[in-house]
Amino acid sequence: MTTQDIVDSPSRTVIRDAYEEQLAAYWNTKQNDPVNLLLGEIDGLYHHHYGIGDYDPAILGLAPEQREEAIIREMHRLENAQAEVIVQSLAGLGPQDRVLDAGSGRGGTSFQLHDRFGCYVDGANISQYHLEFSRRAARERGYQDKVRFHFRNMVDTGFTAGSFQGVITNETTMYVELPELFGEFARILEPGGRYVCITWCRNDLVADTCPQSEEIDRHYISRMHRRSSYFTAMAGTGLVPISVVDLTSEAIPYWELRTHSRHRTGIEDAFIDAYRRRQMNFLLIVAEKKG
Repeated sequence: MTTQDIVDSPSRTVIRDAYEEQLAAYWNTKQNDPVNLLLGEIDGLYHHHYGIGDYDPAILGLAPEQREEAIIREMHRLENAQAEVIVQSLAGLGPQDRVLDAGSGRGGTSFQLHDRFGCYVDGANISQYHLEFSRRAARERGYQDKVRFHFRNMVDTGFTAGSFQGVITNETTMYVELPELFGEFARILEPGGRYVCITWCRNDLVADTCPQSEEIDRHYISRMHRRSSYFTAMAGTGLVPISVVDLTSEAIPYWELRTHSRHRTGIEDAFIDAYRRRQMNFLLIVAEKKG
């Protein structure tokens, strides 16, 4: 691992345009969002993504205070389960291997990766608040020598070519241009290295867009991609998909459960409707860099 890979150069341009400035400001101001923080307090794994799998419907019959606590626990179990899908897709990593968490949020998925494989993990993030949070969490866990979080742009990381065995994105690709992103991932992955992506996207087999996806983009300041765009962009970079799993049906219960929480944000119905109509998909894509 080179000095360049560890130290963030102050001369490097990280936030490159007005849109990225807007994104960084958005995430920097979401410091007290209970829908993420309350879940992370359960076991110290703080995420910035959603969840997959069924929930226990019996919890909805509990008394109000018990019900809210149970909903929070179930939502956290489902978001951990989503990160676990990424972890399982990188099976075979060892303690000397290295993974990039591109758009690392508060660090939850990075810590799950290190817990499983003992590997080095580098997080790339343009939110200074997220970086301070995740770096503090790494120190508290005693992981600071192997799990590091950098102020870097995921499409132009500055890391050494061929220096990673794995790259992940957990619901972050809707904020960048895919050809640029996948080109960077192909550059930093070693031959045979693996990229794992979980993402929501427009299902252009059904419709190029829909009112729900436009509402989601407004809510999250995102620029949601078409499903086909992922594979077109990969084809031009040397990343070869080896597995594509449609998780759309498994994503719906999380959003249904969240509608019952007092911490719902109002975007839940848009996801539920678009997923049920198949106008949006929730995908797991696993790709490898050509040798």
